[in-house]
Amino acid sequence: MKRYALLACLLLPPSALADPAVIGRASVVDGDTIDISGERVRLNGVDAPESWQRCEDEAGQEYRCGKESAEALDDFLAASRPTRCEFIERDRNKRFVGICFRADGTNVNAWMVEQGHAMDWPRYSNYAYASLQKAAHDAKRGIWRGWFVLPCDARAARGKYQRRC
Repeated sequence: MKRYALLACLLLPPSALADPAVIGRASVVDGDTIDISGERVRLNGVDAPESWQRCEDEAGQEYRCGKESAEALDDFLAASRPTRCEFIERDRNKRFVGICFRADGTNVNAWMVEQGHAMDWPRYSNYAYASLQKAAHDAKRGIWRGWFVLPCDARAARGKYQRRC
């Protein structure tokens, strides 16, 4: 029996052996990272404020935009479970990077940008969410309602390393 299983694996195309999609109940780590069944998943092509990050609203009042982003993602995912993430690649931290969808088919990555809880990250998205970001910016939704430091710049400043964005 083991011999047949090995033979079957050898006959499969390489794409069939790649990381499959992950499906399950998502636990939110932050606004662009979730866990599904022990698999850390980074939302491809978006960058959200870090959990510790603070921003200013339209009145100049400081608020925890990273926490707000994570809570918005959690509420959004809870409304239609399970979450399914399609594999794109593994990042330098070995995280599964993918495009995620709620059970109702809604693209999670796009929704986060559209609501202003994350930004399009053209380096990885090839501008896939640029129009959604412009709409969020114009409507002053989420982080766009005031002033903020780009998440990649906030990480670099906190970690004392050169920016990677």
